[in-house]
Amino acid sequence: MPYLYLLINFLAILVPFIKSFDPRVNFYKKWRYLFPAIGLVGAFFIAWDVVFTSWGVWGFNERYLSGIKIINLPLGEWLFFITIPYCCLFVYEVIKYYVKQDILGKYANAITWTIVVGLMLVTVTNPWKWYTTLTFILTAGFLLVHVLVLKTNYLGRFYLAMAIWLVPFFIVNGILTGSFIEEQVVWYNNTENLSIRMFTIPVEDAFYGLLLILMNTTIYEYLKQRSEQKTSEKEDTQALSKKQNVDYEPEYLT
Repeated sequence: MPYLYLLINFLAILVPFIKSFDPRVNFYKKWRYLFPAIGLVGAFFIAWDVVFTSWGVWGFNERYLSGIKIINLPLGEWLFFITIPYCCLFVYEVIKYYVKQDILGKYANAITWTIVVGLMLVTVTNPWKWYTTLTFILTAGFLLVHVLVLKTNYLGRFYLAMAIWLVPFFIVNGILTGSFIEEQVVWYNNTENLSIRMFTIPVEDAFYGLLLILMNTTIYEYLKQRSEQKTSEKEDTQALSKKQNVDYEPEYLT
């Protein structure tokens, strides 16, 4: 099936795209924050992808590709960095709408430090595996930026959403790595990873996905919060201006 990778992308985004216009969530109104995030993060991951593909860290089975390539990457791979972040941020916003309480908020730092320490221990004890080393160091480093520098308040909600994402994650990655078809759409060089599989999915993929979606979420939240702050400041200024006009209104008009 030469268009399997494209079909996977289409099916992954179909329902989230349609539901984006649901008036309860109105996700389409947040596209102005979403697409800049997808573009910026996608550029980073595409560059990473190009290098690792050229090094033979991973590759693609031509049998399941459309034949269209850009910078030696199949079209389906480019779309992956659009459709998957779109779906995950959609789920993130849906959960925020339906689950008002930040259930994991008070545990967010503990979860983060547990992931960071675990990733660094594995990296130190398994050096010189390109996929493992780069993925784990970048993920641990970005999590530390959140805890120590940005001190963001949405990691608890992010982790809750991530727990939901694991279901479609196993389905999509399972198809790509051969859990449901005879061959792999995406293959991995096991000398560059831990050779630990979740079904047919390299364990590194889980943290690669975490980094991909957290980077998108970070930029998305930054743009959204900045817009909301500007709107709030504008409303405060208008309210103050209106109050001053009332205070100084001439007596003959009252």
